[in-house]
Formats: sequence, C-alpha cells, structure tokens
Amino acid sequence: MPIHLIWGDDEAARSRAVEALVNSQVDPSWQSINLSRLDGNDANQAAQALEEARTAPFGAGDRVIVLQRSPFCNQCPADLAEQLEATLNLVAEQCHLVLVNAAKPDGRLKTTKALQKLVKSGEAKERSFQLPAVWDGSGQVDLVQRTAQELGLKLQPDAAQALSDAIGSDSARLASELEKLSLYVGAGQAITAQAVEALIGSQATNALQVGDALLAGAPAEAVALVDVLLAANEPALRIVATLCGQIRGWLWVSLLDQQGENDVNAIAKAAGIGNPKRIYVMRKQIRGRKPERFLALLRQLLQVEASLKRGADPGDAFRDGFLLAP
Repeated sequence: MPIHLIWGDDEAARSRAVEALVNSQVDPSWQSINLSRLDGNDANQAAQALEEARTAPFGAGDRVIVLQRSPFCNQCPADLAEQLEATLNLVAEQCHLVLVNAAKPDGRLKTTKALQKLVKSGEAKERSFQLPAVWDGSGQVDLVQRTAQELGLKLQPDAAQALSDAIGSDSARLASELEKLSLYVGAGQAITAQAVEALIGSQATNALQVGDALLAGAPAEAVALVDVLLAANEPALRIVATLCGQIRGWLWVSLLDQQGENDVNAIAKAAGIGNPKRIYVMRKQIRGRKPERFLALLRQLLQVEASLKRGADPGDAFRDGFLLAP
C-alpha cells in the first residue's frame, strides 16, 4: 500500500520524481484508467484521491493517484483529516497515492504524524526537494550535480561550478541547460566547463560582472550591465539573487581573512563555496576592502529587491538602488 509524500520548493525536481514514479508503475496501455491527476486545492478532488486509492488497478501495471497541492500535511480541514485516517489502512494493493506539496509537512498536524508514522514503519515513502538559498554556493553546486545524476549525465567538477555560477537555484532552467549541454558534447561524454562557457557563459559572466563593477565603485557601469541582462529577458530577481550570492561570498572571505583564517578549505566551507580554489581568486578581488563595504552592497541589493517586489520597473529599481545609494 505505497503512500508517497513528495514535498519541497524545487518544483522541477518534484515533477521529475512524480513522472519517474508514474512511468515505472503505470502500464501505458492502461494509463487512461490507472492514472489520475488531481488538485488538492479542491476539497472534492482531495476526497476523490482518497476514494480512488481504495480501488485496485485494472489490467496490467499499478494504479497511481497524484494529488498536487495536497492539503493533508498543511492546513488540513477536519473532514478531510478524518477521511485520510479512515483510508490509510485501506489503500489497495498495487496502488500508489502520491501526495505532493511545495511546503514542508506541518509536524504538529495529526494527519502529518499519522503519515510519518507510516514512513518510519516502511509503509510510506517521503522525499523532499528543497532549493538551496541564493547565498549557499556549495548547496547550488550539489543541486547541479544531483540534477545531472537524475538525468543520467556526466559532469566534470569545474562544469558543476560553472553551471552553479550561471544558473544558481533555477532548477527548471538547470535541467533544460543540462539537456542542451548533453547534446552539445555528445552522447555519453562528460559536460565540461568549456561547454558551459560556450553555450550559456555570456549571461553568467555579465551577471557576475555587475558585482565586479559594484565592487570597483562603478555603479553606472553596473547599471549598464544590468540593462544588457534585462534586455536578454534575464529575470530581475534572479540577477539580485546572483549578486547576493557573489557579495555574500566576498563578505565571508573578508571576515575570515580578518580573523586570520588561512585554510582555504575551511573558508570555502563556511562561505558555501563549492570549489576551494575560488578562494584565491576572491582574495585578489577583495584585497584592501573591509567587510563594511560588502554589507553596504548587500543593503543596496535588499533595497532593489524590495522595490521589485513592490512592482517597480526593473531598470528603475536597479538605477535607484545603485546610483542613489548614499
């Protein structure tokens, strides 16, 4: 009676996990009968998912019921909670009830406790797919490597770092770019940093150059580079996220250098930087600059982010944040 809890803010990875389960369990010839895709935002569809989970599959293969935006571990209405508890021991053999939600299950709920009890006993499975924070460099490199592994692709370490710099935590774009890179290098070949630079390096370089310009005290140049990115349809909040990650890395290196830390591996770990060799480059970039400089840049970016979230024009938000800063 497999019940699957799939959650996390990485929508692309959640979708891949769901589709992999569907493809492995549902016979294509019987998919119209044995596969249901329902929306938990509709209480009737959530109840329907529980009802269908009690029904054995027809023909060959298993039955899979996918309930997106499942309410059962997040703000679950009392009547649905009762229906879930009544269903847990009645899920049919060869039937998979897949409960999907972006939010982490609320451990305080009775329904969550009941489901996680089944997870601990092996009667249910739980998988989480969470995106790393924009400043978590090592987490972003791990995301690149994990996504490549899920897609069955080989990736050189320097390529993972290059992709992380270029894309950050944009999981959907990452999967798309990895597939393009696989075609570029050829079937069975490892993706290299050179391939990343050839296909998608230009936008990544420009995004990082914005930070370099800010660091050099050239806000007008930074605005011009942002305008190029915006004209290329690069999302404004993604630019902010890339810059935050870049500047937070500089801040960490500056603080640890100030404290006398010389071990580049320790600095890279603390700063969330996947490749310790980057510390040598970053030290050269920030030489002679104090941590207060990076804190000031982060405050500027927070102002830009706030303006964007209030609906400001992206170009105006960056110009005001960079050029009017004290």
